[in-house]
This record gives sequence, structure tokens and C-alpha cells, in this order.
Amino acid sequence: MTQRWRNHEGGLIDRSRPIHFTFNGRRYGGFAGDTLASALLANGVRIVGRSFKYHRPRGVFALGVEEPNALVQLGIGARSEPNTKATQIELADGMVAASQNCWPGVGFDLGAMTGLFSRLLPAGFYYKTFKWPSGGWLAYERFIRRMAGMGVCATAPDPDRYEHSHVHCDVLVVGGGPAGLAAAQGAGRTGARVLLVDEGSRLGGTLLHDGTSVEGMPGRDWIERIEADLSRLPEVTILRRATAFGYYDHNQLGVVERVADHRAPRPGEPRQRIWHVQAREVVLATGAHERALVFGNNDLPGVMLASAARGYVNAFAVRPGREAVVLTNNDSAYAVARDLAAGGVSVRAVVDLRGAPSGSATRQATAAGAEVVPGSAVVHAHGGRAVTGVTISAIDDSGRPCGSSRNLACDLICVSGGWSPAVHLHAQARGKPRFDRGIGGFVPGLPVQAERSVGAARGSYALEACIAEGTSAGIEAAGRAGFRADARHHPPGNPATIAAATAAVAPPALPLFSIGALSGSRYKRFVDLQNDVTEADIHLAVREGYRSVEHVKRYTTLGMGTDQGKTSNIAGFAQIAAANGVDIEAVGTTTFRPPYVPVTLGALAGSESGAHFLANRRTAMHDEHVAAGAVMLQSGPWLRPQCYPRAGESLDDAARREARSVRSGVGLVDVSTLGKFEVAGPDAATFLERLYVNRLHTLNVGRCRYGVMLRDDGIVFDDGTVTRLSDHHYFLTTTTAQALLLARRLDHCHKVLWPQLDLNLVNVTEQWAAVALAGPRAGEVIARIVDSGEVDDAGLPHMGHARVRIGGVAARILRISFSGERAYEIYVPAQYGAALWCRLLDIGQDCGIAAYGIDALNTLRIEKGHVAGAELDGRVTADDLGLGRMVKPDGEFIGRRGALRPGLRDSSRWQLVGLAPADGKTSIPPGAKIVDSTPGRYQGEVTSTTWSPVLQMPIALALVSAGRSRHGQALDATSPLAGRRVAVIVRSPVFVDPEGTRLHG
Repeated sequence: MTQRWRNHEGGLIDRSRPIHFTFNGRRYGGFAGDTLASALLANGVRIVGRSFKYHRPRGVFALGVEEPNALVQLGIGARSEPNTKATQIELADGMVAASQNCWPGVGFDLGAMTGLFSRLLPAGFYYKTFKWPSGGWLAYERFIRRMAGMGVCATAPDPDRYEHSHVHCDVLVVGGGPAGLAAAQGAGRTGARVLLVDEGSRLGGTLLHDGTSVEGMPGRDWIERIEADLSRLPEVTILRRATAFGYYDHNQLGVVERVADHRAPRPGEPRQRIWHVQAREVVLATGAHERALVFGNNDLPGVMLASAARGYVNAFAVRPGREAVVLTNNDSAYAVARDLAAGGVSVRAVVDLRGAPSGSATRQATAAGAEVVPGSAVVHAHGGRAVTGVTISAIDDSGRPCGSSRNLACDLICVSGGWSPAVHLHAQARGKPRFDRGIGGFVPGLPVQAERSVGAARGSYALEACIAEGTSAGIEAAGRAGFRADARHHPPGNPATIAAATAAVAPPALPLFSIGALSGSRYKRFVDLQNDVTEADIHLAVREGYRSVEHVKRYTTLGMGTDQGKTSNIAGFAQIAAANGVDIEAVGTTTFRPPYVPVTLGALAGSESGAHFLANRRTAMHDEHVAAGAVMLQSGPWLRPQCYPRAGESLDDAARREARSVRSGVGLVDVSTLGKFEVAGPDAATFLERLYVNRLHTLNVGRCRYGVMLRDDGIVFDDGTVTRLSDHHYFLTTTTAQALLLARRLDHCHKVLWPQLDLNLVNVTEQWAAVALAGPRAGEVIARIVDSGEVDDAGLPHMGHARVRIGGVAARILRISFSGERAYEIYVPAQYGAALWCRLLDIGQDCGIAAYGIDALNTLRIEKGHVAGAELDGRVTADDLGLGRMVKPDGEFIGRRGALRPGLRDSSRWQLVGLAPADGKTSIPPGAKIVDSTPGRYQGEVTSTTWSPVLQMPIALALVSAGRSRHGQALDATSPLAGRRVAVIVRSPVFVDPEGTRLHG
């Protein structure tokens, strides 16, 4: 198809570089510099997609990130991406895109039949209807999701690369329009490190397409001059195609850079990059979004924001229609009429809701050959698949039609409801926007972090004011960061100049965002185009009791789409205010949360995906495990032996054999993955007393003690051991799973909570390799391997510590058991771990020594009733696990106050128990729910299961309501997923050696 809607001259496109692309299976042409939206309009494509709820035809509505309608499925195969905005997609040769939410096609969509039943589908319809029958949602869900307006995610692995980068700067400027460029120049000339980010491929913002002159030169020439000046400043960095999507605490911002979305990535280049920006000062020059106006049939293809129509004509040389009607409540749309006429679009009329538009604006319309119709409005648009005309009527002060109406033929309606400052980042930084009656929108309030808004982002729409504010804010930000401007070379913005420029703005917009319907009219009147939210939906929500703006948002989905209500929120808030009988400022705004724009999951993940999601860490004995035929298993970040199967042996058989070896002789397991920390100093004991629930200052030198830590809310955080090496020196071990989190926690406690304590804290997890030697004959092996040091029962009793030498190397031995057998944990410097492992296996051959993996370790600890990750699930207290007597009755420690809450001391809480099958042979399903005879009443859940070689039967650990008082009771373990139900008997969690005699050998 020829680009018959493209002018032969003008625009920022490169006509020497034609591009071909495919949309909905049809081949089209465009030029370098086009967006997908501009290229579709140039080819006469009016219907780009279908609406979310009613499947109504929708066309291009906006120019950039605020686009609510033109969402497409971009790409094919593994690179297919849903819900991308055609207005932000830079055209690339060979690009493939398609409409979404339509079947069999965008031109004829059977889903549009829902419009016939729209009276039966009001706001909240899903919530009220699909609650019955019980369980029916699973049947409804697939149908509803197919009808709703979401695209289809690729199921194949993403072939593209993504990166994260971290950068520090003195001044971050967000937005590359006139205010942002001035701010970057002002800050950059002071010598400050400046980072300027802008979401476009070109800097300049609206200056690129509004034809405005600046300082006596065309706007585009002024942009080039500022860019050239910035390029000469060595400390200024510019990121194009980069959007600041999140403003977080401590002046940290997230920026997504679209490195190669517009072309094929070069070798080694990422498709997108997330920048974590730590800025000392921030200037927000994020501009403003033009608002829509609400009238009948206002969602038809051909209804477009006035600024967007102007942009397509001036920046892309595309005529978005033949005959236009401009509908406005402010002066900015009159320049649009002028530029549309200059671009070959006949402007039939400028319909102004205000009774007396300014004379200068009227002259622009007259010069464009357009009739000016003051005190009137478009009450509805005509057309089915696109705009064919409008009905215009005079209106009263509230926007209701009064007097006679008339029709005008047109195929383009350019609407301008005023401008809303983009306060999103300011609000994310915890600033509270305030309503400004002068512009009819919310503007930034007092900043909470080190940021300031300038230009249109703070409601200043005069170009001179934007530039002056930007310069002043850039210099101020640099000054607060420690840099001073040289007044001879760059005088700061004059407040008087700024005030004068601001005063020169045209008369304010009329704060009227909705136009009443003619009597008998039944046209739909959309507030939120993306989610098909109508005025009627909002008023219904308020009638049903949803008065808060946050509640109305969730009930109606107002502002919840990918555009986040950028063009519709103010109109929606106005409707909520009208329905509640209050002013719009009393309604307030919904909460602004990151991200400001949708960010791909691939970019958020960065390079940490697939095999790189979690680094595979290996212990010092890894090669020995592999050589012995171990099956390696991912356990957190570590690769650990699951078991060591022999020829013809299954994994289960190998684990059972290994467990029997420990119970009958001696076994060896690699426990290097435990977290290991050393705490030393005069206040070390005080530090540990505040961390653990049990007493530790009474621990004698050379002794070990089991310890438990709580979260602030009283829930168990981790368990492990504490060994006192000397008066002021302690050695801590933690679980593998929590080692990293605990390292952060200890550091936080040391440096933030209690910095006054005199101690040193060192993470020595990497420095020590460790093995656990367990079994009745473990003492024999220990005696053989130690060169010097007391390791007999007198010198190394249970829960004791000894400093020894093994093969001439200094080592530590802790007599601690996780299996219930006589056991020793041996710690040597990591470089000697493999040698220690091999020597133990060699020296213990006649004792029947065998290596065992984590499957056997799990069996041994379940038989003994020891808790691990499955039981420490973030919901249990120390008492739930039977450890309540460990908790010291006095003294402060983390979680003490939380643990005293009545809900955490209730005797009916789930408590640790053991389970055995009633028939003594049926396996208990992992993760099964524990139920009694009361239908649907859960009593608890299974946490760990195994087959016990000692008892020759399946056993399990579980958390059961009031479990300690239910020993001997019969219950059922049911697993709906496995389709199994097993009768079980509740018993003590200690299955083997409840007296503990085996610990002493």
C-alpha cells in the first residue's frame, strides 16, 4: 500500500531510507524515523486494535507513552512481545506486528457482540457474577482471559540479552525537553557530574514538532546548539531512549534504556539495560500529558489528542485525517489548528468550551480557515468503524447541551482537555501532589527527597518560563551537590524573568472535562479508553458505596492499564468528585507506584536468568564428590551431593543405604555450605544475647550451644550453633538456606542497630571447609586422624569444642549431631578440604565409612525429629517447634515483643509432631493437608517425609493444630494434587533414640 496520507515534504523522517514492515499479515512501507503508529497512519490504517471489554474498534490516540489504544503484539516466536505501544515502537525493516484482542481479525471481531449486552456488563460485573457456583472460576477463567484485551506471551526462552548497570551522579535530569536541556546545561557548566535521560531517540521534546522559535532561532536549531554545548562538557552523559520508571528511597532511580529495540543488537550488546542511578540531586523535567475530553462515542478511530495530531503532521509529515474538528477547553489547541491546516488537513471548526477564547488564539484559527465556535462542545461523534462526523451544541457552565445542535462532517476530532503535569516520579519519591485550579490539574507539592520539578512538570507551560526554570534548577541542584556556577559564564535564571514568563501564559483552561449528552442519546461516554471505563461505571461504583478514589479505581479498573490513566485520570477524578458532591481536590489522586511505564521482565531480571540466575557455588570437595559418582543437586546457591548411587542402585536405594551406614557404622557428609561467622570483642556476648532467644553469655569457653533467632514479628528466622572459642570470641554456624540473609542481618545489627557495641564481625563461610562425621564408630575415626589435641569423651564431650591439628594443619572440631548419632563437625581451611575428605575415607575404611548426601541427611534428621528448611517456613514460632523452653524469660532480643502477641501464644497453633501411617506401610504424600472428620477443616500440613531404614516404614514430620496434645490421635493426610488420602497416627517427632543415648556413643 502506498503512503497516501504522507506529505511529500517535511518531518523528521529520512526519506532516503525506506522501510518495509508487516502488520496483521499485510506488507506496508515507511521511513527511518517513523514510529509504527506514524507509519500505520501514513498508510491509512485507522483501526489498530480492539478495546479491552467491549471489543470496540480503536485507533491511534496519542503520540507517546500515554497511548491507551494502539497496543500491538510485536514480533514473532520467542521475541513476540504483547501490549507494546505503537506510538513508542521505532520502525525497523522487517518488523512484524499484529493487533491483539480480536478474533478472527481486527476488522471483524466476534467479540464486539459483547457491546450488544453492555447493559448487562457494568462495572464490577466479574466480581458479582463469577463467584458462583463454588469452584466455577476455573471454568470461567480461560474464556474471560481470551475475551479480555491482553496479548499473548512468548513461551520459548527469550533469546535476547539484558544488562544492569550502576551509576552515581551529582545531578540527574529526567527529561530532555527545553526545561531538561536547560537544567543539564546549567548543572553541567558548574563541573558537576550530570546524567540526562530522555525517552525519545531525539532530544527536544515538543520543540521537535511545534514549530516554536527560541532565542530568535527555530526550535530545532536551538536544540542542536544545546546538544553541542553539552557534548563539550566532559562530566555530562546523555542517555537517549531511556525512561526513568521508578523513584526510590535515598534518591535512587531506575532507568530502562532501550539499547537495541529499534534494530538488531550488535554482538555482545544487550537489547535493554536497567540503570540503577544513585543521584545526589534530581531535576524532574518530565513534561505534561494532554488530557482527553468525555463525550459520546469518544473512542472511535479518528478521535485523537490535539497535540498528537500536531506531532504526526509536523514530525512525521503524516495527515491523520482529511477534515478535522478541534475540541478544546484551552488555547493550546488553536496552534494545532494552524499546523494541521499547514500540513494539508482541512480544519472545519475549533469548538471551544469557553465562552471567550483569547483574541490571539482566534486569529490562529481564522488564519487556518477554521470556524471558531465558542461556548460549545462536540456532544457526540458519528461513525461505526471510524469518525464520520460530529454533533455540536452550545453548552451551559456545567457542560450540559443547551439550545440547538448541528452536525459537521469530518474524519478527525482533535481533543484537548488541558495539560496534566507528569507528577509520577515526584509522587513516587513520596511527594504529595496538590490540585492547582489555574491549570485544572495536580502539580508537585513539597519534595521529600532531594528533587525539584521544572517546566511543564510543575505546571509552567510558557516556553520562556520552562527554560528559565530549568537553568535555575540545574544550577541550584549542582550547588547543593557542592558545585558553584561562574556567574560570568552562566548567570542563573532570574526569578523576575520566570515570573514574567509565567504570567504571559494564555488564559487558563476551563476545568470542564465531560460534556453532557443530548436528550435521548445512548452513546457510550468513555473516561478510560484502555479499560473501557465509562462515566456510568464510575457513578455506579459510587452508588454502590465505593467513594474512595482507590476503591473506585479497583472496582472499575480506572487508570489500571499500561497507560496508568495518563490521559484519563483527571476526568475520572472529576466524575468521582461529581458523584460524591465534592471538589476534585477532595478526591485526591490514586497512589503513584513504579513503574511509570511497563518494563519487560527480561530487563528487570538482567543477566541473572537461566544458568546465571543463581551462581553455582562449589565446595572444596566438589571434584571428589563427582569422582565418586555423586548425583549433584542444587541446594540454594550450592551444588551438593544428593547421594552416591552404586551400579544398579536407584536414588532412593542409595539414600537408604547411606542412612543405614551412619546408623550402623560411620558416615561422612560435606557441610561446607553452612554459614559461618566469627564475632569477637568485649561486647560480643551482649551482641549475641540480643540476636538469639536463648542465653549465651553463660556459655563456657570450649562449649557449643544450639541457638534460635527470631524475626521482629516473633517468627523463627534461623537456627544454628554458637561456640565460645575464648572469653570474647565466638564462632557461629547457620543453615545453608539463610546464610546470605543472615550475613546481611548481622551486618545491619552491627552497623545500624547497635553501632556502639565494641566488637568485630567477620563472615568466614568461604574460609572454612567442613565435614560431619557421624555414627557409632565416628570416635574411632576421629582418634586416628588427629595429630594433636584431646578428642576423647573427657577432652571433647557432646556439645564441646577442641582445637586440634590434622596433618599438621590447625583445625576445629565441634562435637555436634544433626543425625542423633555420635557426631563431629571438622573445620579446616578451605584449601585443605579435599585432602581432609580423602584422608577420612581412607583412614575409616575398616570402620565401614561411607559418604552420604543430603537425601540420607534428610532421612536421619527426620528420624531424630530435627527441624530444617521445610519446618522453618516463615510461619512458626520457637514454641511451635517445641523449643519454647529455650526462650529466656527476661532480657531483650530481636522478636521478643512480637513473640508475646496473644496470637503467637495460642495453644491451638500448629505444632511440630511426627506422623506414622496407620497401616505401617503406606507412604505419606509430601505437602499433604492434615484433616479430621470435619469436612473442609484443615488441621495442619505435612512438612517433611521419608522412608525410615531403622523403623522400616514411612514416616513424616508435620505441623498440626495443638499437635503436642494429640499424640496417638488418628487423622488423615490428604493430597488433592496427588489424589491420595492416607490415615495417619500423630506421635512424637522423635522416632529414633528419644532418650539420646546414641549421642554419647
